[in-house]
Amino acid sequence: MTWWHALIVVVAGIWAGTINAVVGSGTLVTFPVLVALGYPPVTATTSNAIGLAPGTLSGAWGYRHELKGYWPQTAKFAVASFLGAIGGTILLLSLPKDAFEAVVPVLVGLAVVLVIIQPKVSKWVAERREQNGTEHKPGPLLMFFIFLIGIYGGYFTAAQGVMLMAVMGMLLSEPLQKLNGVKNVLAAVVNLVAGVIYAFVAPVSWAVVLWLAVGSTAGGFLGAKIGRKLSPAVLRGVIVVIGVAAVIQLVVKQFAS
Repeated sequence: MTWWHALIVVVAGIWAGTINAVVGSGTLVTFPVLVALGYPPVTATTSNAIGLAPGTLSGAWGYRHELKGYWPQTAKFAVASFLGAIGGTILLLSLPKDAFEAVVPVLVGLAVVLVIIQPKVSKWVAERREQNGTEHKPGPLLMFFIFLIGIYGGYFTAAQGVMLMAVMGMLLSEPLQKLNGVKNVLAAVVNLVAGVIYAFVAPVSWAVVLWLAVGSTAGGFLGAKIGRKLSPAVLRGVIVVIGVAAVIQLVVKQFAS
């Protein structure tokens, strides 16, 4: 890896770590960057999972005050994410490489759509709570959805945070800032589980992992610290632009091959 490639990866890691802590979907920054630098989609995905894991951990730590008193319940959610992540990594490693490369544009496109509709979902959730005033306790349905999102996250990490916020926001009555802290913890669990498995049995670029880890760790702390001061609209706009560009690039690459 050249020095300027390393610099690009570090900057992408910082940006992704910040985005993951604030709104999620940092993979939609780093994945296209790695593909543009010439890494195969599978290697980009596995290296992403490992390299962004420290950033999700630092983001989760930054939200520890919001989770005070809620750690026992968060631990229960984490079990579902843990099991789901194992299932997702098995899928990625079991399916043919061509199948993964074919479905990647669809997954990136889905992630972009989720990022676009996330503000409307959050608004709907807030209005729903004000109207019915009902306290929603964690139940089997929520655990099932967290498990499914864990599978998705283990297979392809982009937008799992947005999915988690949408599901928890609809099925729980906790404040959104607390849910954002839970989201960071669950994303960290998925990335760590997938990263550990990929480290032993999947193609990984350790140079990418190193520089992504450096950038994402700094970005995670940054996002957790100043996330409430950043404009979610600006971050979301950047994610959407990069995601759409990634879809176009991946589709063109498939037709060219």
